[in-house]
Amino acid sequence: MSAAPHPHYTRLLEGMARAVAMKEYADITIADIVREAAVSRRSFYEHFETKADCLLALYATASQQALAVLTGAVDPTKPWRTQVEHAVTAYLDVLAQDPALLKTLFVEILGLGLAGLSVRRQANEQIAGFIQLATANEHGGKLSASMAMTVVGGIHELILQAVEQGKSGELRALVGPATQLIVAVAGNAAATR
Repeated sequence: MSAAPHPHYTRLLEGMARAVAMKEYADITIADIVREAAVSRRSFYEHFETKADCLLALYATASQQALAVLTGAVDPTKPWRTQVEHAVTAYLDVLAQDPALLKTLFVEILGLGLAGLSVRRQANEQIAGFIQLATANEHGGKLSASMAMTVVGGIHELILQAVEQGKSGELRALVGPATQLIVAVAGNAAATR
């Protein structure tokens, strides 16, 4: 069991999240983050070297929270398709709660170069791993890692499209297409075994 993060670390992540709700990431300063976190600049540098490091940590933390919501939404007593629909709904609902943060985590993270891609890839691999396990329960065999990542990529592309169209708060409209994608890919994979 890992130790709980230092309270200032958590406050700095919350400060970064509040800062991105008010202005574009490129315009955010460390002063903005520490003001929103109500901690000193020194505290910031005890935990992060740069604002990019803080954003990367926020992305990783937010991704873990979204994954926990996703996995917690599965009710094995329900039919498999219902489980998928509930999990997708819970995931999209948690993302839609904060449209400014969603934009930062789905769009701005890409501006951080290889470090941003790396943290994004780790989060996507965890979600793909969840999809592999969830589909194995219904179909007896797991989707390949590449097919599970294809599903994650497809769903995330739909989310990015909603962000671009200013519909970040309306992600529930994606429940149907995302559920259909998972069911179709899992069903096709089972049929070709």
